Amino acid sequence: MDDRDRFERAIAAIDAANADDPQVIRVRGEDRPKELAHADLVSEWVTALTSDDAAGGPSEALLLAARAHHIRRWSIARDTYPAGRAGYHRWRKALHAFHAEEVGRILADVGYEEATSRRVKDLVEKRGLGRDPEVQVLEDALCLVFVETQLADLAARLEADKLLDVAKKTLEKMSPAAIALAVELPLEPAHLELLLEASATAG
Repeated sequence: MDDRDRFERAIAAIDAANADDPQVIRVRGEDRPKELAHADLVSEWVTALTSDDAAGGPSEALLLAARAHHIRRWSIARDTYPAGRAGYHRWRKALHAFHAEEVGRILADVGYEEATSRRVKDLVEKRGLGRDPEVQVLEDALCLVFVETQLADLAARLEADKLLDVAKKTLEKMSPAAIALAVELPLEPAHLELLLEASATAG
């Protein structure tokens, strides 16, 4: 088996797992399983964010992590953990470990060596955030997907001050390059104005 075949088999297996998501969302005019759609978008943004890299684009490990970052996320529901910030962080930690375990199993099944598997799992768990450039690229991509697919829904549900706080916290996690891409998205004028206000006041 050559490296390309191994990669394509891994992507196909990850996509098949995410295709079971019972939640369907509309993205770019198409209804799709949520995590499958999000995995596609994260992969797209990772490629866009690394297109000018000296290495000529994203590494294989980063592409695999982009596709598997939330693999079968619905399997661990938020309400299985206590309400509040502490419960939320416990849930997120459990999800990170679950995603890493799931993708690690797939990578082993298609023949990846332990070193690549470990790297992908570290990226999925965001180990080294703030120090590892590839982890930041993945974080940027996740934030861009959030802005594109979830900001409008939040805007309909949150009061203005809470929405601005969410936007500021999102932008504070992003690199300048990712923020520049975010404000170029085809957003509603009010949502673009929100991002620009959040960008001006984030710190």
